[in-house]
Amino acid sequence: MTIELDSEQPGLQEQTASILRELATAGKLGPGHIVVIGTSTSEVAGKRIGTSGAIEVAQQLLTGIREVQQEFGFESVFQCCEHLNRALVMERSVLVRLGLTEVGAVPVPTAGGSMASAAYRSLTDPCLAEHVQAHAGLDIGETMIGMHLRHVAVPFRTSLRYIGDARVTTALTRPKLIGGERAVYRMEEQPDSTFCD
Repeated sequence: MTIELDSEQPGLQEQTASILRELATAGKLGPGHIVVIGTSTSEVAGKRIGTSGAIEVAQQLLTGIREVQQEFGFESVFQCCEHLNRALVMERSVLVRLGLTEVGAVPVPTAGGSMASAAYRSLTDPCLAEHVQAHAGLDIGETMIGMHLRHVAVPFRTSLRYIGDARVTTALTRPKLIGGERAVYRMEEQPDSTFCD
């Protein structure tokens, strides 16, 4: 399926790369960081989620994602659809490094989704993990990636809000802030001389 875009508008690959690059820059994402990506190629094509998946659309998006991933050095993991319980496609090396639980399935467009299927076939040693706690997320078409983000998720508004016809939501995460009114969250040049009893 080929998506017709206004000639003034960037293509799907360029839209994806632009949004992900903005997210990666804002979050200072790099080696050791995980970005979870959920995609409805149906929504990108202007159809209802789960009705018109297209590998060709997924390939265009994947090219934009890989471009930014190589530039910044983070790892991308790809959320499957609900038919595979929103498991995640990733390189086996990522699963092993993070000590994640592997689950058995091979995503296909009708069970897993077109993006998960395309991503699986593009990896060197692909596998599926049950869960991940990603540092950031890119949700193309409202696929509900929140279950795979670290606490605490912080919405991030990018300049572009759509890829094709799909609404895009992005998020970064931050550590939980602990303590109360006396807690300090940034190192000062001179330590405070007041001590906690």
